[in-house]
Amino acid sequence: MRESIGEVFLLGFRGSRVPDWLRDFAARFGLGGVILFDYDVKARAYDRNVHSLEQVRALCADLAALPSRPLVFVDQEGGKVRRLKERLGFAPLPSAQDFAALDEAERLRLARASFRELAALGIHYNLAPVVDLNLNPANPDIGAHGRSFSADPAIVRDNARLLDRAAREAGLGLCLKHYPGMGGATTNSHDERTDLSATLREDQLALFHELGAELAGEAILVSHGHVRQWDARHPVSMSARALGRLRERLPEVLLISDDLQMQGLQKTLTTAQALSLGLAAGLDLLLIGNNLLDQEPDCAHLAEGLAAACRADDALARRLSASRARVEDRKARFVRPPSSTRPDERRE
Repeated sequence: MRESIGEVFLLGFRGSRVPDWLRDFAARFGLGGVILFDYDVKARAYDRNVHSLEQVRALCADLAALPSRPLVFVDQEGGKVRRLKERLGFAPLPSAQDFAALDEAERLRLARASFRELAALGIHYNLAPVVDLNLNPANPDIGAHGRSFSADPAIVRDNARLLDRAAREAGLGLCLKHYPGMGGATTNSHDERTDLSATLREDQLALFHELGAELAGEAILVSHGHVRQWDARHPVSMSARALGRLRERLPEVLLISDDLQMQGLQKTLTTAQALSLGLAAGLDLLLIGNNLLDQEPDCAHLAEGLAAACRADDALARRLSASRARVEDRKARFVRPPSSTRPDERRE
């Protein structure tokens, strides 16, 4: 079990090349995925993983050579949340709010250029689109940064499907976020507990239910927001009851946690506790960005601890097996042999 526990880890790291600790982790435990950032929170500088087109391509090739063949993820929503920026030579992509205001031909042109570039670099998943409805334009994490297409579900649905068209052409996976919908919140889960109980809407949930199995990659990122009517104690990401509702609709969707280092979660759970609770609740990939906190030296210990918990709990071991199978399925779809150069042939 220890040799495969890393398949449910999605890890961030510092540096423009694969660090030794990450190579060791992948060799000992396997590795489900990695996430790339441009901005380093601790250093307060844009010197983390992204420096140029060629450097990112080389980094992705180095990651692809790891025996565990990890999936490579990036947040390339557009606008402010865009790790690969135009000033470094990457394809332009406006914020979701600005994108939605363009005509269809221009939206498709921009999406195609960006997604083909991502696939050519060796990136497998874009952690986008945001399908949160813009219910509170002053929302400190969504509305204030133009990350929502609209408050109108029809406009959100139309843009998500257009992006899916471009992603499928490129052979790129997409990941809807942030379940069950953060657009009406008044707080930011990066910083504090976020309650979604009063803003939960059926038309918002319908977007995740409809698009979750429809979009390339069949993946949903789960927020740390609280919905008291689902679970009075745990946030959605840690709630078997909340995630069970989603699994009933989408049994094979890949469920990815929002960063377990967010303070909205860390104020009540340690990273180790969140790993076990999140896996038990139904998550498939457990994201430790190592950006909001520096837990790079602890990752091996965290993997050992989760493996031990699975050995001691048959139900948790079964959950691990199901999650590993979903991760391996996505690797089979998107991680191509080094000699392959045609991303449009990726199986969907």
